[in-house]
Amino acid sequence: MNTNQDYSLQTSNSFNINSISPKIYFPSSLANLQQLVELEAMTTLPFYILGEGSNTLFVDQIAPVIIKPNFHGISVEETAEYFIVTVGASENWHQLVCFCLERGINGLENLALIPGSVGAAPVQNIGAYGVEFADFCQQVDYFDLVNKQMVTLTANQCLFSYRDSIFKQALHNSGIITQVVLSFPKKWQANFSYHGLDNLNESSSATEIMLQVIRLRQSKLPDPKSLPNAGSFFKNPVICNREFRELKKKYPQIPHYPQATGEIKLAAGWLIEQAGLKGIRYGAVGVHSQQALVLVNYQQGTGSDMVSLAKYIQRQVKRKFGIDINPEVRMITSQGEQAFIDLKDLTPIQELNND
Repeated sequence: MNTNQDYSLQTSNSFNINSISPKIYFPSSLANLQQLVELEAMTTLPFYILGEGSNTLFVDQIAPVIIKPNFHGISVEETAEYFIVTVGASENWHQLVCFCLERGINGLENLALIPGSVGAAPVQNIGAYGVEFADFCQQVDYFDLVNKQMVTLTANQCLFSYRDSIFKQALHNSGIITQVVLSFPKKWQANFSYHGLDNLNESSSATEIMLQVIRLRQSKLPDPKSLPNAGSFFKNPVICNREFRELKKKYPQIPHYPQATGEIKLAAGWLIEQAGLKGIRYGAVGVHSQQALVLVNYQQGTGSDMVSLAKYIQRQVKRKFGIDINPEVRMITSQGEQAFIDLKDLTPIQELNND
């Protein structure tokens, strides 16, 4: 199994934040995984399982031990009604979307251009433009670090919800996803429900929908290669109907999305912008000037800079709307992953001005 010591993670996270891992492992087989759990470092030191780092903020200059799985391969099987696609966890998500559409396997077009690896998709239950990973998941295979064996979970057992799954809750850091199995109905139905796609012709192909999604994402989100960021930093908050009715009286134009549960999802980006935070700068980091949901690293910002900015934004939105917004980006300290609420605000920001 390949390993490295004192490994710089600057090119392994889309925020381009330099953090050093004392040791990084690259398991690529079941034998490697079984070897991994026997290592002393894995039983005595904090660790983090890293995909492509597109949803990761390294808060401290020293990172924990890193496990970066290296499981590749895509295979396709067919039944009378479905395409069954088995994908290695280390495959790139957008390349998987392209792979499927090129072969007439439709369904993932609304999830085009989402950065990251396939193995990260079930953890976060990635979603965009009215579609979620859970819509197509058949099973997830992972190596149980405690029982030292492979385990398969069905989609129901993954307990998917909005930007959440069992892998962020009960199974947090207890297993390494090696592959996912996706199921796509051959009788494809396009999803035009989300704003930006509703102006497409109903006869549009899956590829045409994908191209529209790409155009929309590129118009809203800066390329992390030119301006380091992790896409949407905050989750869209979901509130009860009573809270929404009160907000609607004060803000009649507030964007809102009714949920099957009867609750209402709000647009975090709109809340941040209405709080006057679009384009603000804090040292080397800031809120993007065109998309308030995106926090960017303009120069050589640190993870703690980004935490201070995020906490400031959270306080300002709470002050104006009485609503809590929380990051979907994962916070990684030297002690492993930590909840945003538990992170100390080392340099509390009092007031920032929009550039």
